[in-house]
Amino acid sequence: MTAHLPISATPVFQRARGALTISGMRAPGEITRLQNLRQEGSYRVIFPRAIGGQIEAVVINTAGGVTSGDKFEISITAEQTAQISVTTQASERIYRAPDTTPGVIQTDLRVKDRGQLYWVPQETILFNHSRLQRRLDVDVAPSAKFLMLEPLVFGRQASGEDLRSCFINDRVKITCAGKPLYIDCISIDGDVCALLQRAAIANGARALANIVLVDPAAKRMLGPVRDLLPPTAGASLLADSVLVIRMLAADSFALRQALLPILTLLTNDTVPKNWRL
Repeated sequence: MTAHLPISATPVFQRARGALTISGMRAPGEITRLQNLRQEGSYRVIFPRAIGGQIEAVVINTAGGVTSGDKFEISITAEQTAQISVTTQASERIYRAPDTTPGVIQTDLRVKDRGQLYWVPQETILFNHSRLQRRLDVDVAPSAKFLMLEPLVFGRQASGEDLRSCFINDRVKITCAGKPLYIDCISIDGDVCALLQRAAIANGARALANIVLVDPAAKRMLGPVRDLLPPTAGASLLADSVLVIRMLAADSFALRQALLPILTLLTNDTVPKNWRL
């Protein structure tokens, strides 16, 4: 007699996994070459022809987005004097979660002596009932240059979507030789739409971006950056080598319009091609 196992009343969902490791080193002729590349699961990367001898990496999530229980990991190292620019093929979509388990994205970046790393992904879009836990940990050498852009969009306004239930816990930590330079965290759980309507928080804005430039020459960029800012943005120096920009916008289109001139300035006109499409 064959024994039959009981059928679970709770469906078991397939979870996406992705891992990506990239490192670049400086080669003769002032050109950065790949040193290591490993891609697993739902993460893939392509390398368009770059400008000025740097590596331009475009990350692709073949799962199409992130939802409950998914886990993605990225590790990128710019070795001594290497130059790497990283973006994404498209906006990352954080979809409705079937339970309370968040999707997880962990990113670890390292920039060594006189290296340069631009971390400039396209927008992360939160859908209604989405759940996300995201961590970005960066270590920058004192002589290196690091640029971070993290744009976040709350719902698809063109589709009439309001985030009445959403969870996000998003932390960024940047250190220099192990000492903290910048730590920031967003933690929201509940009716995001109502929260964003409050004048002291977003005054109705549906998109935001944080930009951090760590560069020995950051202080000289403060004036030119402020000349480009819309009324809903501000820039300040945390130290002579750390420039921080915060920006609100009505939607993702307005956010991108405001960001592109700033990216062009801070990257010396080497913005990844995906940002210009």
